Amino acid sequence: MAINSKENLFLWVIQDNLRYHGCMKVILIILVAFLALIFLADSIFKVAYPYPSKIKYGVTFSPKSANDLKLDWQEIYPKILDDLKVKNLRLPAYWDVLQADESNDDYSGVDFMLAEAGRRQAKVILVLGARQPRWPECHIPDWVKKLSVKDRQEKTLQFITKVVERYQNNPAVWAWQVENEPLLASFGEGCDPPDKDFLRAEVELVRKLNSKSIIVTDSGELGFWITPMELSDIFGTTLYRKVYDKTFGYVTYPLPPYFYSLKSTIVRAIFAKNNQKTIITELQAEPWSPNNDFKNMPIAQQLSLFSVDEFRKNITYAQKTGFDTAYIWGVEWWYFMEKMGHPQYLDYAKKVFK
Repeated sequence: MAINSKENLFLWVIQDNLRYHGCMKVILIILVAFLALIFLADSIFKVAYPYPSKIKYGVTFSPKSANDLKLDWQEIYPKILDDLKVKNLRLPAYWDVLQADESNDDYSGVDFMLAEAGRRQAKVILVLGARQPRWPECHIPDWVKKLSVKDRQEKTLQFITKVVERYQNNPAVWAWQVENEPLLASFGEGCDPPDKDFLRAEVELVRKLNSKSIIVTDSGELGFWITPMELSDIFGTTLYRKVYDKTFGYVTYPLPPYFYSLKSTIVRAIFAKNNQKTIITELQAEPWSPNNDFKNMPIAQQLSLFSVDEFRKNITYAQKTGFDTAYIWGVEWWYFMEKMGHPQYLDYAKKVFK
């Protein structure tokens, strides 16, 4: 638009502001309507919202997390299978462990976990890619960090190929999870910016290599879910109740349980009709550590931040989401707390998996 005078400039600014505020008004109306649907739908969900008769529980286990807590992970892992009777596992394949050295691969840790799971007829979701469960989220070898983003992506695809080809015939592995919350830009350290096209390329590669189910995950509270649900056979949501924010400190999400199921139903109906189901891949059962460092946080503070009663409430909350599968987050911490003289978390977990 050509601006020939101050008067025309003034009119253009007014029109532009009206257009901007008109868009903002529409967005605000949609947001308010969505929130109203969530918080006023209680009577509808009481009638039409089916709860599963039984929930299948599992755990995410991280050798790195156990090591950070000064635990012997190869001693703890079999206890999870034998003492807790866990039959469903979500396990990482950390790139910076498996290929710490460009010329020497070391799959011994994953081999051990899958062998122990197989002996006990436990079933495993194996996580693929650079972004994996536990801080710093992106577990990239130092030799790969030096590469350009394009070259790093190519190495990621090569790494995924190696892992899939090694374990594709392992009967313990029933599903591949491609990356972990790959589109969550606000959380993680040393990660490349989210790239939907590259995520699509990763999923397509895994589909080409093997026919096991594919899971893609997203933040339950912060993610839009659209692309992860569209790309996956099974969508995985995280579910955290009390988190830490640098500005507000500790906050509890004010969301009713059916928020997650409602969100799942809407996104699947509009964007991902071929997606089969939604599961909870991370159900909070440990305190949120601002510094991701439990071993240096006073035990009294940990106890106050996450009690057994909160553990129990989170299990009850998950049951009311309507999803029939939940992988609990925090098993390494339960064993750490037992070592610190507080076995109550493990005691309660045994009841959950009974």
